[in-house]
Amino acid sequence: MLSSEFLSASNRLTIDLNALADNWRSMNARSGKARAAAVLKADAYGLGIEGAAPALYAAGARDFFVANAEEGADLRPLLPEARIYILAGMWPGNEPMFFDNDLVPVINSEEQLAVFMAALSERGDHPCVLHVDTGMNRLGLSVEEAVALANDPARPASFSPVLIMSHLACADDPDNPLNGYQLNRFREATAAFEGVDASLANSGGVFLGSDYHFDLTRPGIAVYGGEAVNDVANPMKPVVTAEARILQVRTVASGGHASYGASARFNRDSRIATVAVGYADGYHRSVSGGGVTLRQATPSGAFGFLHGQKVPHVGRVTMDLSLFDVTDLPENAVRAGDYIELFGRHIAVDDVARAGGTIGYEMLTSLGHRYERHYVGAV
Repeated sequence: MLSSEFLSASNRLTIDLNALADNWRSMNARSGKARAAAVLKADAYGLGIEGAAPALYAAGARDFFVANAEEGADLRPLLPEARIYILAGMWPGNEPMFFDNDLVPVINSEEQLAVFMAALSERGDHPCVLHVDTGMNRLGLSVEEAVALANDPARPASFSPVLIMSHLACADDPDNPLNGYQLNRFREATAAFEGVDASLANSGGVFLGSDYHFDLTRPGIAVYGGEAVNDVANPMKPVVTAEARILQVRTVASGGHASYGASARFNRDSRIATVAVGYADGYHRSVSGGGVTLRQATPSGAFGFLHGQKVPHVGRVTMDLSLFDVTDLPENAVRAGDYIELFGRHIAVDDVARAGGTIGYEMLTSLGHRYERHYVGAV
């Protein structure tokens, strides 16, 4: 049942938990013999962990990845039986969060390894993940460092990782030769840790095929309905619909203008809907239809969806307001108080992202607290 807060909100999100669960099941099936984890970092990609986490657990996910220990501590009460991995690893001062909340640190460097081993000496055994850099040059021990660690006779028995992982840099581009290079380097590292589970594939990596799946895959954006592979039709179900309220509908005469910098100019009598959403809500200024130019951005800017039809954004997105041209809708169809879809069932989030020269990840994770969230579907 819709709450009064949702019905009256200026900005609102409808989050389909059935679609979320179906997307995870699809990625789990595509993972073949591997099991699929679920990535819940950045508050479940902006959707809210309170709704997303239980739905994914009910769908069958048992392994979850978040960015840092604070996110893990927030997640633990929602998933008391799950295994929760912390991608940023352990640092001096936050060790208690790992032990108190049963969080598994990802060891990303020799420095983090030293911190982890010191914590074990004080608190006893605890699981960890070893991150190996195979070509992204962002985080992780080198393959050579990992192999040396595996073969070091002085390695303490208490260091026994439950998972070896790496991260693909170009999984969204299946033809990129770096994918094969990273796969071969990862095999070198995992061979040194015989019997330990391995994880290489993110969402795009799952689509690269069984060679990349190993024991655990880590789908993220695909679970939330976003595109994981470039230039192919997205097979995932849309999960979130973002809407904003129309505050006013006004007429601008032919030859007139609107928005900052008079950036929207009209060559016909036009009707403009002023909508209560802006860059403070994660509707980025770069999706503007005029006055802002970004490399690789769609020249026409973003579109919304209203009364069965796409309508173009015009002028510049401002902090709290955006303008849409509704001239092509029937004259009395659009009224103040109506909601316009920003992205969702009719406008793909990745299409809006392309209009702003960015990616669906950024659109979703930028959704702010001014959106009233409503979850539909059984958990």
